[in-house]
Formats: sequence, structure tokens, C-alpha cells
Amino acid sequence: MKSSSVSQAVVAPYAEALMSLAQEQNNLDAIASDVRLIGNTLADSVELTQLFASPLVGENVKKGVIEGVFGSQVNAMSKSFLLLLVDRKRIAFLGEIVNEFKALLRVIDQVALAEVTSALQLSRAQEDTICDRVKSMTKSKSVELAVTINPDLIGGVIIKVGSQVVDASIRGQLRRLKSSLAAA
Repeated sequence: MKSSSVSQAVVAPYAEALMSLAQEQNNLDAIASDVRLIGNTLADSVELTQLFASPLVGENVKKGVIEGVFGSQVNAMSKSFLLLLVDRKRIAFLGEIVNEFKALLRVIDQVALAEVTSALQLSRAQEDTICDRVKSMTKSKSVELAVTINPDLIGGVIIKVGSQVVDASIRGQLRRLKSSLAAA
């Protein structure tokens, strides 16, 4: 589901409410862990995402799936939140709510999200180098990398942090070379 202004108007209040509740009850670490588990489970299971998004599947079935999949693995507050989303017919937005919650958590923890696109799988040393550069660029305490592999880059990386983009790919260098030759 693509993020739109309508879905963002639905997603943000739920993510903020969960964050507020977790902070009020001094339970942020446990809830954050649960949200990561839920997000990973959704990412690994297209069927689960489709089931939650389907208006043809009844609330009782969705609640049963939540109980079966997450019941013993998540905090009672997290489970209650999931059941509330079913009751309010907002469970289809769960993936987006998870992403919004993670974004709020990154702000609180002063963690920068760096979206890295690379031609090849990065080594641990390369990831560490990127993290160090992003830390110095953003003045954040730590960096979370979201790495995507795109062989069309030929080589190098593209790093996006917020609205800043650093294109150190061979494709980008070729494009800049082409532009400078065309301008000459």
C-alpha cells in the first residue's frame, strides 16, 4: 500500500498513540521490540499482509490470526493494540503504522535512517564506513541502514538520508560526465 495523505492521516495518529502509551507506561523497549517483530513478520509473509488488507475476511478470523501468530510472542499492550486496529477496521494499515512507529522511535533515539542502494552486497567494513560518514553528516548517535541491491548502478552506492542524496555510483558518474560533455 503506497503512502498517501489519506493513509498518512490514518497511520500517524495510531503510531503516535502507541508511542505515547508505551512511554507513559515506561514500556517503550518492549513495545519497540514487538513492533520490530510484527514488521518483520509482515515483511516475511505476503499472505498475512493480504489477509489483514482483505475486507472479505471477518474480524473474528483476523483476531484469531493475531492470537495465533503474535499471541504469546508480544506484550499484552501490543496485542491489545493489534486487536483495536481490527475493531476500528484499520488493520490493513498495520505495515504503515509499524513504519511510522519506527520513524518516531528513530527520532527519540537520535538514529538516522540511511537508504543505501548498491550494485553489490556490501561488506561489513563498507557498511561501517557508510555509518560513520552518515553519523558525521547528521550528528546522530547511530545509523540504521536500509540496503537495496540494484545491479543497474554498475558499481558504487547511492546514499539517501532524509532529503540529502549522495550519488557515488558509476551510473551517476557516467550521467554527470555525459551532461558535462553535452554542455561543452
